[in-house]
Amino acid sequence: MRAKDKILGALYGQAIGDAMGMPTELWPLQRIRRKFGRHITKFLDGTEDNDIAVNFKAGEYTDDTNQAFAILDALIETNWKPDSKVLVKHIMKWADEVGAWTNNILGPSSKAALRAIRNGEDPTDITREALTNGCGMRISPIGTLYEPEQLDQLVQMVYDVTKITHSSDVAISGAAMIAGAVTAAMADYDWYDIVDFAIKSNDKGFTLGAPTWAAHNKERLEIGIDLAHRYAGDDDSFSRAIYNTVGTGTSISESIPAAVAIAYYAKGVEKSAIVCTNLGGDTDTIGAMATAICGAKVGAENIPDSWKKLIDEKSPQHNIHDLADKIVAFKA
Repeated sequence: MRAKDKILGALYGQAIGDAMGMPTELWPLQRIRRKFGRHITKFLDGTEDNDIAVNFKAGEYTDDTNQAFAILDALIETNWKPDSKVLVKHIMKWADEVGAWTNNILGPSSKAALRAIRNGEDPTDITREALTNGCGMRISPIGTLYEPEQLDQLVQMVYDVTKITHSSDVAISGAAMIAGAVTAAMADYDWYDIVDFAIKSNDKGFTLGAPTWAAHNKERLEIGIDLAHRYAGDDDSFSRAIYNTVGTGTSISESIPAAVAIAYYAKGVEKSAIVCTNLGGDTDTIGAMATAICGAKVGAENIPDSWKKLIDEKSPQHNIHDLADKIVAFKA
């Protein structure tokens, strides 16, 4: 059963994890500690010494969620039948509006693929070698469209919306891992089964992508789950172990397994968002993915009203409740 509260939980979770992780984006752990101290527990403005976050204010989400919602807008326009040209149109429109080409907002794989498309070139050579995490940061809403028994349709939709910028095996599998985790969380699976379904989704997605030499998401996730058990109840030790072992960089096979492992460890929106922003590395992207999974599991009613209100106030370009209504109406 795809309940609206669970859909809202996933959408707000995506936005909250993104917005809270924004000020520390792509900083090493030591720099975060020097600038912000031990623990960030609230939304903060981007600071002048972070050239990616500098233009963002507390509670504003970044390219991760803007692209996620642009994809939803594109699918709604085409009655949920993915059309690459329409998907690109919506992402390009957002990129042009925010100056993403010059303001260090777009990720490297997406920027290269979209630039090729803009120049009338075939982006395939770029997309099939894309190993950065733009494929996963914007995919969580796709998981809200399906129920677990619709695995084949879920993974096909992931492929159709991801291939415009990322079509490598590790990209499709990583995006499917995140979307699958959201689908299972929406169905209120227990956390062991959420991970299992995410792995099944990953494995099916892997067969659709172009072969690469990249480390596999599945094996990295298994390490992350082991770390979650080893350091249960010790947020600092768990976070440090993920940072040092699984990795928290922009590569797919670091950030996506890290996000699922953090969701499994945190099990709630507030804890997930706080762990991710203090993590080091690609904090907003990992936060968006992990916290979307947690939001899908616990539902919007278990997210602080003040957090949801701040997201709505700071990013009025999207009406999250309206998007949720349209997702509820979707029939696979």
